[in-house]
Amino acid sequence: MDARIWLVIPTYNEAENVGPIVRAVAEEMARIASGEHRILIVDDNSPDGTGKLADALAEELDVVEVMHRMSKDGLGRAYLAGFERALAGGAELVIEMDADFSHDPKYLGALIAAAEDADVVLGSRYVPGGAVENWGILRKLISRGGSLYARTVLGITVKDPTGGFKCIRRQVLETIELNTLRADGYVFQIEVTYRAIRSGFRVREVPILFVDRTAGASKMSSRIALEAILLVPKLRRQKTRQLTRS
Repeated sequence: MDARIWLVIPTYNEAENVGPIVRAVAEEMARIASGEHRILIVDDNSPDGTGKLADALAEELDVVEVMHRMSKDGLGRAYLAGFERALAGGAELVIEMDADFSHDPKYLGALIAAAEDADVVLGSRYVPGGAVENWGILRKLISRGGSLYARTVLGITVKDPTGGFKCIRRQVLETIELNTLRADGYVFQIEVTYRAIRSGFRVREVPILFVDRTAGASKMSSRIALEAILLVPKLRRQKTRQLTRS
């Protein structure tokens, strides 16, 4: 089924969250964009049964579709698979968000509205009005430090380059050469935003309250953090195709 707005939600062992988050997203989108949207769950063969729960949701809700991948090979790969399906399904706007309610569906309207005059809209924790809730001091320092590191190395002004709540225009995804994106972990978020900036697209941040998950286990790991430290400097050397505007 084709739709103008696609929401891509990757899952791995999110059995406790997938039903509530998808229903909440479906309810909010029915209110603000009825008949214009699809919700794509991209499950990486979760051993806890998330995929089966997702299939049940697809049977229950007409707007839900499930993509089953055979293995867990990184958040970035899951998003890329979701982006490709969304573009094939006629998406003009693609929204990416987490399955654990750290990205509250109540902000979807603000992201979509901001996309009227922006090409990439970030739900930002670090612009005025944004905040983080239920994180300890160490996690806050790591997140703030990671954002500062990325901004400094890449020479960008985006306050929350590591954030994963995004609304992206189709033209961006068609321009930044998705098949050449290299990051698998959370640095994928930095890479997508940086390539969009390098290609001349307009990036805007809107404030959100990011609330740490209350169910399920965090996917953050030392490997993901190390990937960010090593890969961010390489991003600056990438040459991306520049957008030609008429």
